[in-house]
Amino acid sequence: MTILAILEISSTLALGLLVGSLLTEAMILVPYWRKMEPKEFLRLHGTMGPSLYRYFAPLTIAGTMLPMITGVISFVAHNFTLNASVVVALLTSLMFIIYFIYFKSANKSFESCSIDIEKISEELKRWASWHWLRVVIGLIAFSLSIIVSK
Repeated sequence: MTILAILEISSTLALGLLVGSLLTEAMILVPYWRKMEPKEFLRLHGTMGPSLYRYFAPLTIAGTMLPMITGVISFVAHNFTLNASVVVALLTSLMFIIYFIYFKSANKSFESCSIDIEKISEELKRWASWHWLRVVIGLIAFSLSIIVSK
């Protein structure tokens, strides 16, 4: 088994764990949060937010870095041709970038309670939409990753 094959399998595993966790969050936690009263959501986020961060941070790093490393090595090893590993790397990079474009500040506004209580419902709707975008991108990347690691 080559280093590239090991990276492809590791990349698929890490990405699968990340995408599965994001999908679970989208299907279970987000609908629950959206049904909550805004004050209750902020209270819950204050206690649950740090735990979610500790859970998702390593998954996000592994689920992004392993595909990126695999994509770079695959790109170089295949004489600079675009292949599925490179596409997976680009998609996971996009998922990571979206975190910084939207989620970092949105989550911070929930954590610090700096968001207007009247805007929480609207912001959670926006949060859910951005989250589903990441889930869909992740599912595409994961599917490609499975194909690559066969």
